[in-house]
Amino acid sequence: MVFCRVKYRFLANIGLFLLFAFLTASAQWISLGPNGGDARSLAVDPSNPDRVFLGTSAGELFLSTDRGASWTRYAHLGENYDYVLDHIAIVPSDPAVMYVSAWSIENNGGDLFKSTDHGRTWTAMPAMRGKSIRAMALSPSDSRAIAVGALDGVYRSLDGGQNWERISPASSAEIKNIESIAFDPRSVHTVYAGTWHLPWKTEDGGRTWENIKQGIIDDSDVFSIIVDQKNPSVVYVSACSGIYKSETAGAQFKKVQGIPFSARRTRVLHQDPTNSAVVYAGTTDGLWKTVDSGQTWARVSGANLIINDVLVDPRDPNAVLLATDRSGVLMSRDGGNSFADSNRGFSHRQVTAVVVDRDDPERIYAAMINNREYGGVYQSRDSGRTWSAWNFGLGARDIFSLDQSDDGTIVAGTNQGVFSLKKDTGKWNPINLVLREKTTTIPVKPRKKGAPKTRIKREWIKSAITGRAAQVRVGNGTWFAATAQGLFKSKDSGASWTGGAVLGQAQFVAVDTDGKKVLAASPVAVLLSDDLGESWKQLELPPFVSRIFNVAVGPNGDLWIVTHMGTFRSRNTGGSWEHISAGYPPTKFSYVRYDRAGARLIGVAGARNRVYQSFDGGDTWSLQADAVYPIRNLSVAQGRILAVTDFSGVISQTGQRQSSASGGGSR
Repeated sequence: MVFCRVKYRFLANIGLFLLFAFLTASAQWISLGPNGGDARSLAVDPSNPDRVFLGTSAGELFLSTDRGASWTRYAHLGENYDYVLDHIAIVPSDPAVMYVSAWSIENNGGDLFKSTDHGRTWTAMPAMRGKSIRAMALSPSDSRAIAVGALDGVYRSLDGGQNWERISPASSAEIKNIESIAFDPRSVHTVYAGTWHLPWKTEDGGRTWENIKQGIIDDSDVFSIIVDQKNPSVVYVSACSGIYKSETAGAQFKKVQGIPFSARRTRVLHQDPTNSAVVYAGTTDGLWKTVDSGQTWARVSGANLIINDVLVDPRDPNAVLLATDRSGVLMSRDGGNSFADSNRGFSHRQVTAVVVDRDDPERIYAAMINNREYGGVYQSRDSGRTWSAWNFGLGARDIFSLDQSDDGTIVAGTNQGVFSLKKDTGKWNPINLVLREKTTTIPVKPRKKGAPKTRIKREWIKSAITGRAAQVRVGNGTWFAATAQGLFKSKDSGASWTGGAVLGQAQFVAVDTDGKKVLAASPVAVLLSDDLGESWKQLELPPFVSRIFNVAVGPNGDLWIVTHMGTFRSRNTGGSWEHISAGYPPTKFSYVRYDRAGARLIGVAGARNRVYQSFDGGDTWSLQADAVYPIRNLSVAQGRILAVTDFSGVISQTGQRQSSASGGGSR
């Protein structure tokens, strides 16, 4: 009986642990934004035009069920997050069947995906596996016919993607690097293909090809081709040299007039499905529109927009959606005369850091890169429900890190120095003054025997932090900045800095501080100070480690380094290192941070999508939550974890709870 009681108690404890682990790991993540960012492609469900699909450059597919007014994340295509979804096609006769073409931004790979259940599940088509697909079109005359353009040529299927054939010559030096493609609406055998050089056409399914370049400036990348569905003799092509129109099915083209040179990189052409005289041109200089079949054009959007795709509601020609770089989705309800942001639920921004205001937890700051004039920092005053650009004074700078001082000042490390935003002000100011002590030996004439013949003159020389400030940290009244020019510290809230190269290391990527301990790293070295940066020693790295990404000072002054070989911990002194992993099977950490308020370490492990926590200094770890996005780093405010993702902005947990429960953790 004693054995039974012990066994029952053991099983009960296991059950309680598994329940805790489930409750913790099942905490849901929500996207906070900032909304908007890069949108690549749009497609409308022909059976229900309220349903609109949106593709991104990170393999994400979004869905709107209200004509583009709001969005939800719907599917992820590809194994990683490097796929650009430039084309989405829905079969009109069977809208459950969808195709999405993809090409990789990291290599020359790609895929063609097919869904038969309205986009809920997807399959990569084996014959197209690994091909960088830049163009795709469905035949209007036969819904089973589909053509794709890849870097190595043109491919066509006549049976819904079951079988494929290359219809461009395998050894062609010209019909390759396909950027655009279109069917003649009367025949599956007549195909137009635009290359990185000029357009081509076949009328016999690829047995012969004709270079249709008459009237087109040579050496023109052909970004888009459209064929008038009612009058197939009318063909439009857009190229880096402008827009061209043919009324002879491509035998002769004439350059469209009225669009200035600055707008000639027309990335997409779109014809109104109800009125063929209306054509939209999405350019790198805004949206242009013709209502007279290309005779005259007018710009109907701001010139600062880069348009990737255009969609006109087939029921309402006044309803126009744009997919843009940086501005996300824009909506018009008056035929393009005015546009408004339509990004609720859609975020595709490269956020690098997030800070929750220590005095106002409703206020969140998010730092971004690759956002140009649309802002280096965004601010939310309502816990992430709405955001606004908060970048006055930052210009077009990239922001790599954020921190907040005790008096509420926000400090930003940028690609051009350090900036600060004081409490309740609206302008960022550069705080890059560097004071360097210069000593000069000056000879003096002795006044009496034995007097010194020289004296030392000390003066401060002013310079500035002008390079990349990869990380800024505020602590114990001292600010630190890890920059491309060295490691700097400030004792007067950023008014002036001292520092530079330390122990021969000049390019710093990370710094952290707690109490008087400061840990800093260049890509190849880790330095430790126990007196707030007055003196330093270089630590010996773990075996085989040659690249450092981040550092952290943990509980009890333990030292943590994140490297290309994983994450290592040293007990206080840096004399020896222990590799730390989590989960089962064990996986390495890609990020570790000490949550001092919660007295816990938090880290990201696995495929950068699992958050772990430790309450015993990193000896044991429990799964805190799974995320659906790859995470760059984490921040904590009042026990709430906010995660910075690669491309999907800031996400936060709902239903999360901290616990110091022990048992079942992993090293």
